[in-house]
Amino acid sequence: MSKVNLLPPELRQKQAERRTTTLVSAIGAAVITLILVFFFFQGMQLSSARDELAEQQATNAELSAQIAELQPFAVLQQELAAKQQLVDTLYLNEVSWAGVLLDVSRVIPDDSYLTNLTGQITAPTGTQVGAVPVEGGTTTLIGNVTFSGVARETQTIASWLTRLEQIRGWVNPWVNNAQENAEFSRIYTFDGGIDLTPDAATERGRGEGRRT
Repeated sequence: MSKVNLLPPELRQKQAERRTTTLVSAIGAAVITLILVFFFFQGMQLSSARDELAEQQATNAELSAQIAELQPFAVLQQELAAKQQLVDTLYLNEVSWAGVLLDVSRVIPDDSYLTNLTGQITAPTGTQVGAVPVEGGTTTLIGNVTFSGVARETQTIASWLTRLEQIRGWVNPWVNNAQENAEFSRIYTFDGGIDLTPDAATERGRGEGRRT
């Protein structure tokens, strides 16, 4: 059985308009609610970002204060490094002359003695003054030792030169001249020398064992 709407057309139209208005109002209220919720959460995020910014600014200020407090120590560290560099320069290629005399006493032949010994550092600032060939390459010379002495027979002088090279850092032994004191005396006056490499320097002179 079919239904028959007995309401006048005008009344039915007004009812439809009211339903449409109610639906539009509900949709509008929902949209406004969503917008308000969106702005609420945006405001919360903005407030959180501001709090984080303020906290970071406070941390930066604290770090800046600490840096300012430590700045004098950085200046002292730079001064210490400069003084250490000066000390290193002063002691560069330092040679223990007491050790040189001890080494000479150990290697000098029994049938000879020295009348003079002079040591010289020719590169106190590290400037290369020469190089000599060694196993695997060359090495810089830092100075030399010259000497004068008396020996019995030329073989003793040759033995002296051979023994000089047995000392660490001593290279290129030479004799400038050897003159017999009297004919057939077999006693010779001689002079010569030896070159020094960085291995002849003290541990401090080689830059080893320094505090960093």
